[in-house]
Amino acid sequence: MTGLKTLTALGVAAAFVSGTATAQTVGIGSTNSSMVAAMTTAISKVVSGKGILNMRRQIMGGTQKYIPVVDAGELEFGVSNMIQYAMAKDGRGLSKKPYKNLQLVATLMRFHTGLLVRNDSDIRKVEDLRGKRVAGGFKGAPLFEIFHSALLVNAGMTYNDVKIIPAVGLAQHWNLFKQGKLDVANAGVGGGPNKDMNAKIPSGIRYLSLNTDTPGAKKLLELLPGGAYEKIEKNRSYVAIREPAVLLGYDFMLFAHKGVPAKTVYETTKAMFDNVKEFHAVSPVWKTFNEKRMPKDQGYEYHAGAMQLYKEKGAWQR
Repeated sequence: MTGLKTLTALGVAAAFVSGTATAQTVGIGSTNSSMVAAMTTAISKVVSGKGILNMRRQIMGGTQKYIPVVDAGELEFGVSNMIQYAMAKDGRGLSKKPYKNLQLVATLMRFHTGLLVRNDSDIRKVEDLRGKRVAGGFKGAPLFEIFHSALLVNAGMTYNDVKIIPAVGLAQHWNLFKQGKLDVANAGVGGGPNKDMNAKIPSGIRYLSLNTDTPGAKKLLELLPGGAYEKIEKNRSYVAIREPAVLLGYDFMLFAHKGVPAKTVYETTKAMFDNVKEFHAVSPVWKTFNEKRMPKDQGYEYHAGAMQLYKEKGAWQR
Protein backbone atom coordinates (compact mmCIF):
# COMPACT_ATOMS: atom_id res chain seq x y z
CA MET A 1 0.00 0.00 0.00
CA THR A 2 1.26 3.44 -0.83
CA GLY A 3 0.99 6.24 1.70
CA LEU A 4 2.02 9.78 2.46
CA LYS A 5 4.91 8.50 4.56
CA THR A 6 6.37 6.71 1.53
CA LEU A 7 5.88 9.45 -1.05
CA THR A 8 9.55 10.33 -1.12
CA ALA A 9 10.58 6.74 -1.67
CA LEU A 10 8.04 6.42 -4.47
CA GLY A 11 9.42 9.37 -6.30
CA VAL A 12 7.93 12.66 -5.22
CA ALA A 13 11.12 14.20 -6.55
CA ALA A 14 11.57 13.26 -10.19
CA ALA A 15 13.47 10.01 -10.58
CA PHE A 16 15.14 9.12 -13.84
CA VAL A 17 15.92 5.74 -15.23
CA SER A 18 17.79 5.78 -18.55
CA GLY A 19 16.74 9.38 -18.97
CA THR A 20 13.02 8.68 -18.48
CA ALA A 21 11.05 10.12 -15.55
CA THR A 22 9.40 7.57 -13.29
CA ALA A 23 5.76 8.36 -12.57
CA GLN A 24 4.89 8.90 -8.92
CA THR A 25 2.76 6.08 -7.51
CA VAL A 26 -0.34 6.93 -5.50
CA GLY A 27 -3.13 4.78 -4.07
CA ILE A 28 -6.90 5.04 -4.23
CA GLY A 29 -9.14 3.11 -1.84
CA SER A 30 -11.69 0.85 -3.51
CA THR A 31 -14.19 -1.89 -2.88
CA ASN A 32 -13.73 -5.22 -4.62
CA SER A 33 -16.98 -4.96 -6.57
CA SER A 34 -20.02 -2.72 -6.96
CA MET A 35 -20.27 0.76 -8.40
CA VAL A 36 -17.35 2.14 -6.37
CA ALA A 37 -15.03 -0.50 -7.83
CA ALA A 38 -16.08 0.49 -11.34
CA MET A 39 -15.47 4.16 -10.51
CA THR A 40 -11.99 3.64 -9.06
CA THR A 41 -11.06 1.43 -12.01
CA ALA A 42 -12.01 4.21 -14.43
CA ILE A 43 -10.30 6.95 -12.40
CA SER A 44 -7.05 5.02 -11.96
CA LYS A 45 -6.97 4.13 -15.67
CA VAL A 46 -7.45 7.73 -16.82
CA VAL A 47 -5.03 9.23 -14.29
CA SER A 48 -2.34 6.60 -14.91
CA GLY A 49 -2.72 6.91 -18.66
CA LYS A 50 -1.35 10.45 -18.67
CA GLY A 51 2.13 9.35 -17.58
CA ILE A 52 2.55 11.79 -14.66
CA LEU A 53 1.04 9.65 -11.91
CA ASN A 54 0.62 5.92 -11.50
CA MET A 55 -2.61 5.38 -9.56
CA ARG A 56 -3.14 1.95 -8.04
CA ARG A 57 -6.37 0.66 -6.53
CA GLN A 58 -6.12 -0.55 -2.92
CA ILE A 59 -9.01 -2.96 -2.45
CA MET A 60 -10.63 -3.20 0.98
CA GLY A 61 -13.81 -4.60 2.47
CA GLY A 62 -15.86 -1.45 2.00
CA THR A 63 -15.74 2.32 1.82
CA GLN A 64 -15.91 2.54 5.60
CA LYS A 65 -12.73 0.45 5.75
CA TYR A 66 -10.56 2.83 3.73
CA ILE A 67 -11.96 6.15 4.97
CA PRO A 68 -9.91 5.82 8.22
CA VAL A 69 -6.85 4.76 6.21
CA VAL A 70 -7.01 7.88 4.04
CA ASP A 71 -7.65 10.01 7.13
CA ALA A 72 -4.53 8.53 8.75
CA GLY A 73 -2.41 9.49 5.74
CA GLU A 74 -1.66 5.89 4.80
CA LEU A 75 -3.49 6.16 1.47
CA GLU A 76 -3.82 9.20 -0.77
CA PHE A 77 -7.30 8.98 -2.32
CA GLY A 78 -10.72 7.42 -1.86
CA VAL A 79 -14.20 7.44 -3.41
CA SER A 80 -17.52 7.51 -1.61
CA ASN A 81 -21.00 8.86 -1.99
CA MET A 82 -21.54 12.32 -0.53
CA ILE A 83 -23.76 10.94 2.23
CA GLN A 84 -21.04 8.67 3.58
CA TYR A 85 -18.42 11.42 3.20
CA ALA A 86 -20.56 13.87 5.20
CA MET A 87 -21.01 11.26 7.93
CA ALA A 88 -17.23 10.78 8.04
CA LYS A 89 -16.49 14.49 8.26
CA ASP A 90 -19.14 15.10 10.92
CA GLY A 91 -18.58 11.91 12.93
CA ARG A 92 -22.10 10.52 12.75
CA GLY A 93 -24.02 7.68 11.19
CA LEU A 94 -21.46 5.06 10.20
CA SER A 95 -18.56 7.13 11.55
CA LYS A 96 -18.18 7.15 15.32
CA LYS A 97 -15.70 10.02 15.19
CA PRO A 98 -15.03 12.88 12.74
CA TYR A 99 -12.35 12.25 10.13
CA LYS A 100 -10.97 15.77 9.94
CA ASN A 101 -8.10 15.09 7.55
CA LEU A 102 -10.30 14.37 4.53
CA GLN A 103 -10.73 16.96 1.78
CA LEU A 104 -12.71 16.86 -1.45
CA VAL A 105 -11.04 16.62 -4.83
CA ALA A 106 -13.89 16.25 -7.33
CA THR A 107 -17.62 15.73 -7.61
CA LEU A 108 -18.13 12.72 -9.88
CA MET A 109 -21.59 11.67 -11.03
CA ARG A 110 -25.15 12.09 -9.76
CA PHE A 111 -26.82 8.93 -8.51
CA HIS A 112 -30.49 8.20 -7.76
CA THR A 113 -31.91 5.43 -5.64
CA GLY A 114 -35.14 4.41 -3.99
CA LEU A 115 -37.43 1.54 -3.08
CA LEU A 116 -38.54 -1.00 -5.68
CA VAL A 117 -41.57 -3.28 -5.67
CA ARG A 118 -43.00 -5.72 -8.18
CA ASN A 119 -45.02 -3.93 -10.81
CA ASP A 120 -48.11 -6.04 -10.01
CA SER A 121 -47.80 -5.40 -6.26
CA ASP A 122 -50.58 -3.62 -4.38
CA ILE A 123 -47.90 -1.51 -2.67
CA ARG A 124 -48.40 1.96 -4.19
CA LYS A 125 -46.63 4.20 -1.68
CA VAL A 126 -43.96 3.86 0.99
CA GLU A 127 -46.60 3.82 3.76
CA ASP A 128 -47.96 0.58 2.27
CA LEU A 129 -44.80 -1.23 3.41
CA ARG A 130 -46.14 -1.43 6.95
CA GLY A 131 -46.11 -5.12 7.92
CA LYS A 132 -44.31 -6.12 4.72
CA ARG A 133 -41.06 -8.07 4.33
CA VAL A 134 -38.03 -5.74 4.28
CA ALA A 135 -34.32 -6.62 4.26
CA GLY A 136 -32.37 -5.79 7.40
CA GLY A 137 -28.97 -6.37 9.00
CA PHE A 138 -26.64 -5.70 6.06
CA LYS A 139 -23.51 -6.65 8.01
CA GLY A 140 -21.60 -6.71 4.73
CA ALA A 141 -22.95 -3.31 3.63
CA PRO A 142 -23.88 -1.33 6.77
CA LEU A 143 -24.61 1.86 4.85
CA PHE A 144 -27.68 0.20 3.39
CA GLU A 145 -29.09 -0.59 6.80
CA ILE A 146 -29.06 3.19 7.28
CA PHE A 147 -30.53 3.75 3.81
CA HIS A 148 -33.37 1.29 4.38
CA SER A 149 -34.10 2.74 7.81
CA ALA A 150 -34.16 6.31 6.45
CA LEU A 151 -36.43 5.36 3.56
CA LEU A 152 -38.88 3.87 6.07
CA VAL A 153 -38.63 7.06 8.14
CA ASN A 154 -39.75 8.94 5.03
CA ALA A 155 -43.16 7.36 5.62
CA GLY A 156 -43.08 7.77 9.39
CA MET A 157 -42.04 4.17 10.02
CA THR A 158 -39.13 2.26 11.53
CA TYR A 159 -37.94 -1.34 11.29
CA ASN A 160 -40.40 -2.09 14.10
CA ASP A 161 -43.22 -1.53 11.62
CA VAL A 162 -42.09 -4.15 9.10
CA LYS A 163 -41.10 -7.82 9.02
CA ILE A 164 -37.30 -7.97 8.91
CA ILE A 165 -35.73 -10.52 6.59
CA PRO A 166 -31.96 -10.83 7.32
CA ALA A 167 -29.61 -9.97 4.46
CA VAL A 168 -25.83 -9.60 4.54
CA GLY A 169 -25.35 -7.47 1.44
CA LEU A 170 -27.02 -5.80 -1.49
CA ALA A 171 -26.63 -8.68 -3.95
CA GLN A 172 -28.20 -11.13 -1.50
CA HIS A 173 -31.17 -8.86 -0.88
CA TRP A 174 -31.70 -8.44 -4.65
CA ASN A 175 -31.75 -12.22 -4.98
CA LEU A 176 -34.24 -12.53 -2.13
CA PHE A 177 -36.44 -9.97 -3.89
CA LYS A 178 -36.28 -11.90 -7.18
CA GLN A 179 -37.18 -15.09 -5.31
CA GLY A 180 -40.29 -13.46 -3.85
CA LYS A 181 -38.93 -13.53 -0.28
CA LEU A 182 -38.90 -9.72 0.04
CA ASP A 183 -41.64 -7.26 -0.80
CA VAL A 184 -39.26 -4.40 -1.54
CA ALA A 185 -35.67 -3.79 -2.62
CA ASN A 186 -33.28 -0.85 -2.89
CA ALA A 187 -31.29 -0.15 -6.06
CA GLY A 188 -29.99 2.68 -8.20
CA VAL A 189 -31.80 3.95 -11.27
CA GLY A 190 -30.51 2.63 -14.57
CA GLY A 191 -28.11 0.09 -13.11
CA GLY A 192 -27.58 -3.53 -14.04
CA PRO A 193 -29.39 -4.92 -10.96
CA ASN A 194 -32.57 -3.11 -12.01
CA LYS A 195 -32.45 -4.57 -15.48
CA ASP A 196 -31.78 -8.04 -14.07
CA MET A 197 -34.65 -7.86 -11.57
CA ASN A 198 -36.99 -6.45 -14.21
CA ALA A 199 -36.13 -9.36 -16.52
CA LYS A 200 -36.37 -12.07 -13.85
CA ILE A 201 -39.67 -10.91 -12.27
CA PRO A 202 -42.62 -11.60 -14.63
CA SER A 203 -44.48 -8.35 -13.99
CA GLY A 204 -41.31 -6.27 -13.88
CA ILE A 205 -40.45 -3.74 -11.18
CA ARG A 206 -41.25 -0.11 -10.35
CA TYR A 207 -40.14 2.56 -7.92
CA LEU A 208 -42.22 3.97 -5.08
CA SER A 209 -42.31 7.76 -5.04
CA LEU A 210 -40.94 9.28 -1.82
CA ASN A 211 -42.72 11.89 0.28
CA THR A 212 -41.24 15.38 0.15
CA ASP A 213 -43.40 17.54 2.45
CA THR A 214 -43.92 15.47 5.60
CA PRO A 215 -42.04 15.34 8.93
CA GLY A 216 -40.66 11.97 7.85
CA ALA A 217 -39.39 13.45 4.60
CA LYS A 218 -37.45 16.09 6.51
CA LYS A 219 -36.07 13.48 8.92
CA LEU A 220 -34.75 11.36 6.06
CA LEU A 221 -32.59 14.24 4.83
CA GLU A 222 -31.23 14.70 8.34
CA LEU A 223 -30.27 11.01 8.46
CA LEU A 224 -28.75 11.08 4.97
CA PRO A 225 -26.79 14.37 4.76
CA GLY A 226 -26.01 15.33 1.20
CA GLY A 227 -29.14 13.70 -0.18
CA ALA A 228 -31.99 15.51 -1.95
CA TYR A 229 -35.41 14.65 -3.36
CA GLU A 230 -35.52 14.69 -7.15
CA LYS A 231 -38.25 13.74 -9.61
CA ILE A 232 -37.13 11.25 -12.23
CA GLU A 233 -39.08 11.22 -15.47
CA LYS A 234 -39.84 8.16 -17.59
CA ASN A 235 -36.90 7.13 -19.70
CA ARG A 236 -36.42 4.16 -21.98
CA SER A 237 -33.19 3.32 -20.15
CA TYR A 238 -34.91 3.33 -16.75
CA VAL A 239 -36.94 0.13 -16.69
CA ALA A 240 -38.30 0.71 -13.17
CA ILE A 241 -39.59 4.26 -13.80
CA ARG A 242 -43.11 3.37 -14.95
CA GLU A 243 -44.29 6.87 -14.17
CA PRO A 244 -42.49 9.97 -12.81
CA ALA A 245 -41.20 9.19 -9.32
CA VAL A 246 -39.47 11.18 -6.58
CA LEU A 247 -36.28 9.40 -5.55
CA LEU A 248 -33.22 10.17 -3.45
CA GLY A 249 -30.40 11.87 -5.35
CA TYR A 250 -26.80 12.31 -4.23
CA ASP A 251 -23.32 12.72 -5.69
CA PHE A 252 -20.28 10.49 -5.59
CA MET A 253 -17.02 12.14 -4.59
CA LEU A 254 -13.28 11.72 -4.99
CA PHE A 255 -11.49 12.77 -1.80
CA ALA A 256 -7.93 12.88 -0.47
CA HIS A 257 -5.92 13.29 2.71
CA LYS A 258 -5.25 16.99 3.28
CA GLY A 259 -1.51 16.30 3.44
CA VAL A 260 -1.23 14.92 -0.08
CA PRO A 261 1.05 17.36 -1.96
CA ALA A 262 -0.87 20.00 -3.89
CA LYS A 263 0.94 19.05 -7.11
CA THR A 264 -0.21 15.43 -6.79
CA VAL A 265 -3.85 16.42 -6.33
CA TYR A 266 -3.52 19.07 -9.06
CA GLU A 267 -2.26 16.51 -11.58
CA THR A 268 -4.98 14.03 -10.60
CA THR A 269 -7.68 16.64 -10.98
CA LYS A 270 -6.23 17.90 -14.27
CA ALA A 271 -6.13 14.41 -15.76
CA MET A 272 -9.82 13.97 -14.98
CA PHE A 273 -10.87 17.51 -15.98
CA ASP A 274 -9.12 17.32 -19.35
CA ASN A 275 -10.41 13.85 -20.21
CA VAL A 276 -14.10 13.80 -19.30
CA LYS A 277 -14.97 12.09 -22.58
CA GLU A 278 -12.86 9.09 -21.59
CA PHE A 279 -15.12 8.60 -18.57
CA HIS A 280 -18.26 8.97 -20.68
CA ALA A 281 -16.98 6.20 -22.95
CA VAL A 282 -16.66 3.80 -20.01
CA SER A 283 -20.31 3.62 -19.00
CA PRO A 284 -23.60 5.59 -19.07
CA VAL A 285 -23.17 5.87 -15.28
CA TRP A 286 -20.68 8.68 -15.98
CA LYS A 287 -23.04 10.76 -18.13
CA THR A 288 -23.59 13.41 -15.42
CA PHE A 289 -19.85 13.77 -14.80
CA ASN A 290 -18.56 16.98 -16.36
CA GLU A 291 -16.04 19.77 -15.86
CA LYS A 292 -18.56 22.26 -14.48
CA ARG A 293 -19.78 19.89 -11.77
CA MET A 294 -16.36 18.72 -10.60
CA PRO A 295 -15.88 21.68 -8.18
CA LYS A 296 -19.53 21.68 -7.02
CA ASP A 297 -20.01 23.29 -3.60
CA GLN A 298 -20.84 20.42 -1.24
CA GLY A 299 -20.48 22.41 1.97
CA TYR A 300 -17.05 20.89 2.70
CA GLU A 301 -13.53 22.04 1.88
CA TYR A 302 -11.75 21.09 -1.34
CA HIS A 303 -8.04 20.27 -1.40
CA ALA A 304 -5.75 23.17 -2.35
CA GLY A 305 -4.39 21.26 -5.35
CA ALA A 306 -7.86 20.72 -6.76
CA MET A 307 -8.86 24.35 -6.15
CA GLN A 308 -5.74 25.53 -7.99
CA LEU A 309 -6.71 23.54 -11.08
CA TYR A 310 -10.34 24.67 -11.00
CA LYS A 311 -9.31 28.32 -10.67
CA GLU A 312 -6.91 28.02 -13.58
CA LYS A 313 -9.67 26.50 -15.69
CA GLY A 314 -12.18 29.17 -14.67
CA ALA A 315 -14.46 26.53 -13.10
CA TRP A 316 -14.22 27.73 -9.49
CA GLN A 317 -17.25 30.01 -9.03
CA ARG A 318 -17.01 30.90 -5.34
